[in-house]
Formats: sequence, structure tokens, C-alpha cells
Amino acid sequence: MAETARPSHPPTLSDAWQFTAERAKDSTFFFDFDGVLSPVTDDPDASQPLPDVLEVLDGLAGAVARVAIVSARPVSFLRSRFERLGRVDLYGLYGLEVWHEGEVVTEPAALPWVPAMSDLAERARTELPPQILVEYKRLSVALHYRTAPQLSDAVERWAHEQAESLGLRIQGGRMVSELKPPVDQDKGMVISEGVKTSGCAWYFGDDMSDIKAFDALRAREAVDPGFFGMCVAVANPETGAEVSSAADLTLESPAAVAEFLRAGLSNF
Repeated sequence: MAETARPSHPPTLSDAWQFTAERAKDSTFFFDFDGVLSPVTDDPDASQPLPDVLEVLDGLAGAVARVAIVSARPVSFLRSRFERLGRVDLYGLYGLEVWHEGEVVTEPAALPWVPAMSDLAERARTELPPQILVEYKRLSVALHYRTAPQLSDAVERWAHEQAESLGLRIQGGRMVSELKPPVDQDKGMVISEGVKTSGCAWYFGDDMSDIKAFDALRAREAVDPGFFGMCVAVANPETGAEVSSAADLTLESPAAVAEFLRAGLSNF
């Protein structure tokens, strides 16, 4: 029987799942963490994947070639949440760290910036209002103003001053401004590299940094007529409109992601 032709965009769900199931051993699924596999929380350290997520990712990893989580979180954090899922790869800090087959690899160009990031985190705790949660990630510093949105302008101004002074880069997100080393690495680059040998890939994201991942799937389709990329957004009140407009499909919540995947696995 002839294989299903590559679906057009936006595809019907039946076409997307059928195409993927026929190429299961050549398919990769990528997921952001916060807002996709876990609800966003005021305290980043409190975030946990929904219980159903662990079960469904384990099942998915057994059905397709590869499952990976691509997050702004450090690999150490992701490992603490997904340690029992041995078949899931972890990309931390937008790909500056990678956990694959029992080993963590750090981008060498980023390592010299560890002391500067540590110093920056200490200054942020001293110079910014106490309502701002400063998250030190070894290779980046995230400034969360979710509990004090009225301070967003002050936080953004401080972050831009530090970026200009120290030669850092800024990654915006949902009620957060993150300072990173000037190293070329983002979610789009992770996906571009990760799909080079794939015939099909899905990406689930909810934030502005995930749009680069969507773009990477579109770019792969443009040069490979046999490749199919499915971009799935998860709705939120902060960046949802921009992310949804770049996606093929929008799901309403992390809980809906788990339900969606469980239903999709019935096609395999």
C-alpha cells in the first residue's frame, strides 16, 4: 500500500497522525517544558510535569525514533523531573547543555561565562526589587517578574543595561527576561540539527523562543519534500497569540497535551 502523501498546512489531525504513524521509526517529537508539559508556576522550582505526561512520554518514546525535551531549564533540573524516562533526551538552557544516553555535554564556548553569570545573579538579587525572583542557571540568569508585573519595565531596563555592559544576550519570555552568554545557540538551532536525519518531527511550544523551533521545521520542509513538520502551540494569556499564529494547531493546556498524545498513540 502506498504511503500517505505529506500533508499540507494546516493539516487535518487524521492526516498528520497517519503520516507520522507510517514513519514512526523515522519520527521525532520535541517538547518545551514550562507551559507545555507543566503548568507555569510563580516559583520556577515548584514546577513539575503533570502525572499523565510521564506515562504518555514513556509510551511515545517506545513508539517513535526519538523524544526530546528542549527547555530553558538546566539539564540538572530536567533530569530531576524526568529521570525515570531513560529514552527521552534533554536539551537544557536552549541547547547549551544536552543529556543523551546517560551523559551531559555542555557547549564549550559557554563555559567561560559561568563566573560572570554567578556574579550577575548576585548583583541582580542586590540591585533589583525583592519581588523579582532571580533564577541562576549556571550559564544564564532569569529575572522573573510574574508576581510583580508592574516592575516589568524596571526589570527589562536593568537587563538591557547589563547585556550592553557585559556583552550578553537577552531572551524574552513569559513574564521573564533572561540574560545569556553571546553564544550562538537557541531552540531553532537545536531542532535544525535534530531533524537532519528525520522524515517527520513534531514540536510543542508555548513561548516566543519556541517560534524559532517552528521556523526550523518549516525550513526543513522547504528543502526536503519528503519531510513533514507539525508545529503545536499551547495556549496561554501572555504569549499565546503570537505562538498560535505560527503553529498548525493550538491546544488549550498542558493537560490537553497529554490527552492529545494519548489519543494520537492509538494510531501506532
